[in-house]
Amino acid sequence: MAASVRSDDTLFINTEKPVLEPLLLQGSWLGTAASGRESPRSSLQCVLCPEKLDISETLDAYLKHLLETHKFVIADVNLIANFKSYCLYWKERFKHDPLKEFCSEIQTTTTKEGEGFYMLSDVLPEDKQLRELLQKRKLEYVLETQQTEREDQSFSRGCLFCREHFVGNRSLMFDHMAVDHSFNVGQADNLVFTNEFLDLLEEKLNSLQCLYCEKTFRDKTVLKEHMRKKQHRKINSKNHIYDKYYVINYLELGKNWEKIQRERDITAADTDETESEDEWSGWEEESSGQAICLYCEFSSSNADKLSLHMQELHDFDLQELKLRLNLNYYQQVKLINYIRRQVHMCVCIGCSEKFETKSSLFDHMHEASHTTVLPDISVWDQPQYYFPTYENDNLLCQLEDDNDNCHGNENVIAEDTPVIDTILSEENLRKEILTT
Repeated sequence: MAASVRSDDTLFINTEKPVLEPLLLQGSWLGTAASGRESPRSSLQCVLCPEKLDISETLDAYLKHLLETHKFVIADVNLIANFKSYCLYWKERFKHDPLKEFCSEIQTTTTKEGEGFYMLSDVLPEDKQLRELLQKRKLEYVLETQQTEREDQSFSRGCLFCREHFVGNRSLMFDHMAVDHSFNVGQADNLVFTNEFLDLLEEKLNSLQCLYCEKTFRDKTVLKEHMRKKQHRKINSKNHIYDKYYVINYLELGKNWEKIQRERDITAADTDETESEDEWSGWEEESSGQAICLYCEFSSSNADKLSLHMQELHDFDLQELKLRLNLNYYQQVKLINYIRRQVHMCVCIGCSEKFETKSSLFDHMHEASHTTVLPDISVWDQPQYYFPTYENDNLLCQLEDDNDNCHGNENVIAEDTPVIDTILSEENLRKEILTT
């Protein structure tokens, strides 16, 4: 079939149908979505000779053989979705035509005249079509696998961080780890090959390795404490070993999530410049419910989720402090604003030690357990802390006003102002706190 296609150069060049189409009948490895998965074989025959080479670990030996034995180079190997199918296709093509019909000839300063290298790349339309077809087959296989995993009800596995066991749909376990352990894997709906992904994470944890910084610790207790205090309950997106498990990395040939995200950011920036004020106001209303953690950049519009986050990662439990110290609504407001101010100034709320950076401050507060060690109430129960440290601090809006613990007739007097004798009513005070 391949020979008949090449027998007429005019037909090969001008045909409306791609040259790959008739070859699909003979090269069955290109015909179905299932071919998107790499064959489990550990060896592959050279495209130019009968020798078989081991590719179970890397392609280095195979590519070295092509270079040294045949003076043959394949460009951008890392962008080929299925290298075995790619080689099988070209092995069939090379049986009928010489390399120079498909490859670019390369001369270097070290090669003699007429002894250059041949390079096969997507500059050749046929090669580009082949690469795109393999990418399409790979994507189809990945999407089919993802859909199967989403519908699968036979999943059975224990949580990576506690003893709870989950049976049924795997989304239950990912939701549990996100909510109860603040474990961040990005968009869980974007995951594929999840069993293999979880096996990899579990193997790292069993090897006492942090999932984010990938440092190794002496025992599980130290590792668990490290990941909690350093907020390392997430995977390192810069480690490309995880790219395999996210569908976004299969969407476009030669583009992983970083390139796609960069393009989206550029597009979003261009769009933002042309948006009207009405569109911006809608965005502000939508994002206004997000409240930010006292000690890190985590945010949530769900008060319970944010509270759980601060308890789990920072040992800070406002409700426990409220009951233990018998705090009324306004004292909670002042406490939050005091902590916000101290953190902004890089001063520890427990010992008042000042640090150069917030990172060193948080390290100290976690190691010394100073996230819940408060100074004497007279230090922070001051009128100046009625007013938010940051504008639109939505954490204040999430506070519950417990009338039983609140002094309804408490008056507020502004300090160091010409109107120091102004007394605000409780209702006006509440409005001032939430809108300032």
